[in-house]
Amino acid sequence: MMKKFILAAVAMSMVATPVLAAAPQQHGRPPAHQVVTKKKVVVTKQAYRSNWRKGERFDSRQARNYREIDYRKYRGLKAPPRGYRYVQSGNDAVLVGITSGIIAAVIAGAIR
Repeated sequence: MMKKFILAAVAMSMVATPVLAAAPQQHGRPPAHQVVTKKKVVVTKQAYRSNWRKGERFDSRQARNYREIDYRKYRGLKAPPRGYRYVQSGNDAVLVGITSGIIAAVIAGAIR
């Protein structure tokens, strides 16, 4: 009886060894044979903002007709302080910090 039990245990260990060796390793990185693919997300309709507020972070991807503008070409725009620039978002002129992207002022309807 004991001989059958030992033979069964040896046979099970021989069967289990290849199965355990084929299991993926869980050490925080994928096994070498795993293929990782990247998915590309395409946005078909852009949601544009027109109600910018002072203190918010300006995101050019959410602006309509985004472009940097020259304050001298538009009435009512003063020279921007050092470190700031005017950008267009729709018909609005937005004074934005160059490095921070924080909005300092919004001049609604400045661009016609």
